[in-house]
Amino acid sequence: MTGWCRIVQDEKEYDPFYFYVMRTACRKNSLYILCSLFITTGALAQTSFKFDLGPGKTQTGYTQVLPSTEYTDALGYGFYNSTVTGVERGGKDALRDGYCSSDKPFFFSVKLPEGNYNVKVILGDKDGTSTTTIRAECRRLMVEKVETAKGTFKTVEFTVHVHDSIIRPEGIRVRLKPRERNYFHWDDKLTLEFANSSPKVCAIEITPNTTATTVFLAGNSTVVDQAEEPWAAWGQMIPSFFQPGNVAIANYAESGESLSSFIGERRFQKVLSLLKAGDYVFVEFAHNDQKQKGEGIGPWTSYTRDLKFFISEVRKKGATPVLVTSMNRRTFDSTGKIYNTLGDYPDAMRKVAKEENTALIDLNAKSKILYEAWGPEQSVKAFVHYPAHTFPGQDKELKDDTHFNPYGAYEIAKCIITGIRENKLPLAAQLRPGIPPFDPAHPDPLSQWSWPPSVLRPPVKPDGN
Repeated sequence: MTGWCRIVQDEKEYDPFYFYVMRTACRKNSLYILCSLFITTGALAQTSFKFDLGPGKTQTGYTQVLPSTEYTDALGYGFYNSTVTGVERGGKDALRDGYCSSDKPFFFSVKLPEGNYNVKVILGDKDGTSTTTIRAECRRLMVEKVETAKGTFKTVEFTVHVHDSIIRPEGIRVRLKPRERNYFHWDDKLTLEFANSSPKVCAIEITPNTTATTVFLAGNSTVVDQAEEPWAAWGQMIPSFFQPGNVAIANYAESGESLSSFIGERRFQKVLSLLKAGDYVFVEFAHNDQKQKGEGIGPWTSYTRDLKFFISEVRKKGATPVLVTSMNRRTFDSTGKIYNTLGDYPDAMRKVAKEENTALIDLNAKSKILYEAWGPEQSVKAFVHYPAHTFPGQDKELKDDTHFNPYGAYEIAKCIITGIRENKLPLAAQLRPGIPPFDPAHPDPLSQWSWPPSVLRPPVKPDGN
């Protein structure tokens, strides 16, 4: 029995398979009750945290985090791969008497089990100004540019989804691609990124949220949380549009995926394992599906069949499926109009939506309006088009007419928000107050967009280009 207990105790993730093995071994030794108690107490991970960042006094009930606090699995929290400074201002308010900051984006990680969490962050400086953008996991935009005047503070809140690759209760895993294994959004912790010209973080609170509506995203590289600059997708922009506490965006999209491979790699099975009544699943595929060849494969056959399978399985859980036609590529003809490169796939999805009485966001149609409003020249500024040496390690020109930069991804996310409103989904009531209507024929000017680049690595082109 001791050997089995050691196996379970040493596992970084408490997989149900190990619980089963443990219980079986314990039964054989007539010590089932004792071992069940061990499992119950040993497997519980801490899920609520209160951190007081910076030197100075520490608020009662909070854990102090100094610039030297580096993340380790044993500690379970700390700064990750970042150079951070701490400033002490003094005063009676322990939570605001100091802060941590950096002249580069910096990361703070907390070991957490899978689930939705509310995060509260206090920003500001008693003797100075601050400007902060907060992203989670792989560059998932949670809080846009927040500015505080000298001597003022702001408390911002958001709800974030944390997941790993284990499918419970089966104990099997999603079939990840090699590059995904190092992504923040598949590990066993929440990683927050603080960026902009002067981010000053005084305190962080994290609490579980078991009541939020979860919006699952199933898609490809145009939806995924792109891990590296200068690529971005609408799925990583859309969390910033929703009220904290009510909605969590769970992005399970991945580059290079088709509808069938998303099912075959157990990504859909993972979504279904977490899906509950009242949740949503947004489904956007086509770019990679059209490349598949073979008998019985096509928009009116395999793609249609798999879409109906998606819809059926989601509805069995009491959740709402939402079909999203894939956006166009940046393909202008000689008259400045976008021509279709996705074949019959958008029409096939429209047909399925009508037959199944499913909500449809026609992003294909909206993106055509958006691109043509920009025109052939201005639209380049929304896609990954950059001369060589724009980014560290980039020795070749980037010219990608499929994938967006952060500005383009944000505008596409606004098209999704417009579609949510047009479909009169209950989800629309959970949008942050004051978000104005968006017309793709009148995109926001680039000059109004703010995106501090994340820590840069050599650019790697996403699958599905």
